[in-house]
Amino acid sequence: MKKICALGILLTLFSFTIFGQDVIDKQDLIGSNNPLEYSASFLTIASDSRAGAMGDVGAATSPDYNSMHWNPAKYAFVESDMGIAVSYTPWLRNLVNDINLGYLSFYKRIDKKQTIAATLLYFDLGEIQFTNEEGLYDGQHSPYEMSVDATYSRAFSEKVSGGVAFRYIRSDITGGAVVAGAETKAGNAVAADISMYYFDPDLKLGENNYELSFGINISNIGTKISYTDIQKDFLPTNLKIGTAIKYNIDDYNSLAFALDLNKFLVPTPPITIDSTLFGYDSDVSVLEGIVQSFYDAPGGWEEELHEIKYSVGAEYWYANQFAVRAGYFHEHETKGNRKYFTVGVGLKLNVFAIDFSYLIPVKQNNPLANTMRFTIGLDFQAFKLQKKERLG
Repeated sequence: MKKICALGILLTLFSFTIFGQDVIDKQDLIGSNNPLEYSASFLTIASDSRAGAMGDVGAATSPDYNSMHWNPAKYAFVESDMGIAVSYTPWLRNLVNDINLGYLSFYKRIDKKQTIAATLLYFDLGEIQFTNEEGLYDGQHSPYEMSVDATYSRAFSEKVSGGVAFRYIRSDITGGAVVAGAETKAGNAVAADISMYYFDPDLKLGENNYELSFGINISNIGTKISYTDIQKDFLPTNLKIGTAIKYNIDDYNSLAFALDLNKFLVPTPPITIDSTLFGYDSDVSVLEGIVQSFYDAPGGWEEELHEIKYSVGAEYWYANQFAVRAGYFHEHETKGNRKYFTVGVGLKLNVFAIDFSYLIPVKQNNPLANTMRFTIGLDFQAFKLQKKERLG
């Protein structure tokens, strides 16, 4: 375990803040680094292998165990009566060996129209040893972040559903240490998601039949989170819009494509040049921040468009038992510069489903390189049917 002077690494966990050049000309506003600032960034990490193999798409893909993270409204159209899944992601393995992300999801259908679900997301940040200004050992801490979710999803018609989710968030990354002269504490927050899903299983284009879906999810609408008595930070409130289309080639083969667009609904940090403020004050309420996020970028509408991330993914199934997946995720250079390809496979047995994904960054020496995700799911309805058949 590496010793850390002060709390430099911990401070980077407070938000995804990246500082640009010291002096910025007016003409360079659009091209300068100006990522959004928020805390509890673990809420934005793709937590399961299927979506993780498809470029982090999920707003409109077919419902599965892990729909909570992408679009809770999809649960209303989930095929099985009940299911549970566990996902595991070794995180930033190119940098450290003790950061891990775990995800537990469960859903249960109430009737033909209603489904409830719950999830637990746990982000283990390993162990950190603190040193004082003299470089002497000053204790250690096992930082972690977690969220507990519950959702209700209902089908309004044969093609449209809606969902609401509620979330408790806890982020304990400092262990009460003093940072920059301020005593820190664990951050706590509550949030909600609102989502819609449209699914047409019988779209005819020419002589072929397709499955078409659209989805929208506004996630992490909630209170600010604070690690000190001085500052409160935004949660990563996010607008996700997506579409997917699936072509059943024949009785054994199918191919699906999906596209997601994401925009954080948090204020863009203003930029000051020669005592002139470009943009808007970001110290506003949550609701003001959501509205303001659509027009407050210092670089105008062009910079606002830079804040939109896109993901594309494809999924091939053979006999509804074996899947091959691939995708691409793109974030603008001035807003975080995450760009990577993803690949993965899936195997569906009578009762169990196993999925794996692998991340390939566009640029070398990326801390996300070689990220792997593993998911295993259990279909209780299939389990009951199998047991019934075995008993005769």
